[in-house]
Amino acid sequence: MRIVFALVFLLPILAQSQDCKLLRETDPYTKETKISSGFIMLQGGTMTIDADSREVDFFFIIPGKCFNDQSTVFVYFEGSKTKATYRTSNSMNCDGYFHFTVKNAAITPLQVQKLGANKVTQFIFTDSDKKQVIISLLPDQQDTFMSSVNCVVNESKKLIK
Repeated sequence: MRIVFALVFLLPILAQSQDCKLLRETDPYTKETKISSGFIMLQGGTMTIDADSREVDFFFIIPGKCFNDQSTVFVYFEGSKTKATYRTSNSMNCDGYFHFTVKNAAITPLQVQKLGANKVTQFIFTDSDKKQVIISLLPDQQDTFMSSVNCVVNESKKLIK
């Protein structure tokens, strides 16, 4: 009877962990595991969230745009006037690639906690020509982004050595 009660109480935890579908890849040489959310379709681009033992990488592809090391993205949250600002962590490219990375740590950095706790309404990128590229998220994309951030961040803690 105790086992039945234990399973009933663990069911929500097990159900939540099953919703987290991540791609796992192990480097054959370093044996380091990387996890990825897979690509998420956005209005005007795509993105993926990857993590390894050192960092969590937010990678956007916005076709036809050039970004340099001075490019930034402003992240706006639903129901709030606050925004988060990130600078690209990649070099000059005209492939539409924009990365920002956050250190993977046992304690989730506050800026990443906010991405996983609050719905993101839009990303505003500043390209290499100082022009703004606005990507607004639909309600289902907001939920997908928020759950992907939480999944990757929670699983990335297990990769820390």
